[in-house]
Amino acid sequence: MQFEVWAPQAGRATLTCDGVTHALERDPERPGWWRGEAAARDGSRYGFALDDGPVRPDPRSRRQPDGPDGLSAVVDHGRYAWRAQWPGRPLPGAVLYELHVGTYTREGTLDAAADRLGHLAELGITHVELMPVCPFPGRHGWGYEGVSLWAVHEPYGGPEALKRFVDRAHELGLGVVLDVVHNHLGPSGNHLPAFGPYFTDAHHTPWGAAVNLDAPGSDEVRAYLVESALAWLRDYRIDGLRLDAVHALVDTRACHYLEELSTAVDALAADLGRPLFLIAESDLNDPRIITPRTQGGLGVHAQWNDDFHHALHTALTGESQGYYADFARAPLAALAKTLTRGYFHDGTYSTFRGRSHGRPLDRSRVAAHRLTGYGQTHDQVGNRAQGDRLSSLVSPGLAACAATLTLTAPFTPMLFMGEEWAAGTPWQFFTDHTDPELAEAVRRGRRREFAAHGWKEEEVPDPQDPATRDRSCLDWSEPEREPHARVLAWYRRLIALRHEQPDLTDPDLADTKVAYDEEGRWLAFRRGDIRVAVNLGGDPAAIPLGNRPARVLVAWEPVEAPGEDGVLRVPGESSVVLLQE
Repeated sequence: MQFEVWAPQAGRATLTCDGVTHALERDPERPGWWRGEAAARDGSRYGFALDDGPVRPDPRSRRQPDGPDGLSAVVDHGRYAWRAQWPGRPLPGAVLYELHVGTYTREGTLDAAADRLGHLAELGITHVELMPVCPFPGRHGWGYEGVSLWAVHEPYGGPEALKRFVDRAHELGLGVVLDVVHNHLGPSGNHLPAFGPYFTDAHHTPWGAAVNLDAPGSDEVRAYLVESALAWLRDYRIDGLRLDAVHALVDTRACHYLEELSTAVDALAADLGRPLFLIAESDLNDPRIITPRTQGGLGVHAQWNDDFHHALHTALTGESQGYYADFARAPLAALAKTLTRGYFHDGTYSTFRGRSHGRPLDRSRVAAHRLTGYGQTHDQVGNRAQGDRLSSLVSPGLAACAATLTLTAPFTPMLFMGEEWAAGTPWQFFTDHTDPELAEAVRRGRRREFAAHGWKEEEVPDPQDPATRDRSCLDWSEPEREPHARVLAWYRRLIALRHEQPDLTDPDLADTKVAYDEEGRWLAFRRGDIRVAVNLGGDPAAIPLGNRPARVLVAWEPVEAPGEDGVLRVPGESSVVLLQE
């Protein structure tokens, strides 16, 4: 079997495979690369040593059976017999569902999660979005401190379990999206700096040195990231990738890394004959990220839209701290702007940042599905001090209003696991760092962060305490009892409505028309013949919809269709969707 490794600064390189050491030779056609042959099979353990140093795992390791610091293992992807004949499922018209493998079930494995996928198919979900599955130290964690970008966390079940998960999802008609982290690695268990200039001090991120996208050696680093992304799509038949915090991908080259990646993904989609897509998490409010390359953009297919979340959250809860401040001044106006313009900050002043932020989105060039809308995500729940979900902050009626707005808005909707039944379990920040100093630093940092917002130290869960993870696991007995069953039925009906009514997946963002009353706490909008009305106030609201006859499609509380006066009377903390004839 052929082995190779990029180590441009090494004077000598060796391979140890199944206990036997082999000298590697320089590749005459690829500067900085070493190569060699060794007898190996699926499961063979191996690693590389440079200049007589310690044996380290392969930067392109497909499996880390003993964790990030152990030897790598050979993976023969051809051994898995795929069951599902899968044509793929595109992003337009999708309903996404964000899922954390380690807490979706108490077992915390991919196989246990696969056993629960029937629930999502019945709910009407089209794509499951897995939070990161790359190896990280310990057993439990969010996954954003992963290493070995080609491998699967062993406690989740390793490579074969991910294939079984994807296969089962495809059998049920569900696409699979995988969250990947290209902006940083580790820090614990990260052996890349020993092999080459994977990081640069020229730029910095909140997690330390930036990934080297534009300094000397960056051609190979970019190829490392792009090829790992394509491996997920090709070898595991993943349908799309969610790119974590792309605003931290600092790149001064003429061809931005995201453009290079989107070009490669589109080429692979054409080669495989099935749709593939990228969804970016971006704090920039820069429409160039999601503008097609043919129109001068970077060609990423969609992005998370935090502005919609922030406007919705402030309208529901009244919270105004931190980045909510700009939205809380007039939350319904902010919500109306996001529903019609995509971004709230599109060149406007942001008090949280102390400067103007964003630029306008050209609605004639960017389809509405390229923005993902949500009322909850792992970030927006887990980065609260106690991991409290929206359902613990507002009444069931207001939570139902959030669902209505999320699932009828112009954007591609996304749910966070358990949201669909108003889960009573929190989702907290938890870690399992094996380095005692790092574990203590994370614990102190978490408490210090929230102390600045008035939280007492003892009120902030200890990330390293196993009970913090255990509290965050979904309780699968909840959907069978009230009030959770009613909420679940509401989500199912709204998702079915989104699939049934073409106007709800219309890509024309400019076609959405909104009316609202800030003081009266109601908002209504039109999408084609669909009318959506939400009353966030405690008292009934009279909402003028016009003189065209309309019939009620779904309502959280009983509602009569508008009379001849065209006025819809909506009970307090309730919502309704209508179809005008």
